[in-house]
Amino acid sequence: RTMTDQRDENGKLLPDSERLTKFGKFLRSTSLDELPSLVNIAIGNLSLVGPRPQLIRDMVFMTKEQRRRHDIRPGLTGLAQVNGRNNITWQRKFEYDLEYLDSGITFIGDVRIILQTVGKVLRKSDTVRDGTVSDMDFGDWLMLQGEVDKDKYDEKQEEAKVLLKM
Repeated sequence: RTMTDQRDENGKLLPDSERLTKFGKFLRSTSLDELPSLVNIAIGNLSLVGPRPQLIRDMVFMTKEQRRRHDIRPGLTGLAQVNGRNNITWQRKFEYDLEYLDSGITFIGDVRIILQTVGKVLRKSDTVRDGTVSDMDFGDWLMLQGEVDKDKYDEKQEEAKVLLKM
């Protein structure tokens, strides 16, 4: 396991930075935690290059335009990963995903992204957003930015729960 299930006195999970194990930090810094995704690539659930898979709880916060990123199969790496990964805003990530989609997906373009990804992994570049241990969920980020209030956040979380039960 890369994270513990440590909780506070109210039973709420502690922040990732407090739950991440030494082994987990190593796996994430080297991106070795992504290796199981190769199985999903082999069976066709995931592409090598494309927008990163997104949680249902994050998708309910996306605009119609941002959801277009789901028009193609998700990937292990993509434009957002080679252009900042966890050090760019969610808005910028979605812009890169749509740029990839709209610019015309090509073999040469994908090879460039793969080579850039290898370089990023070897340099351990952009693996952690400044000040955090792990990337924040989109809805949480929106609330932190003041773009969504607590009531809207809770409403969207309920919407996601309904979708997950379908």
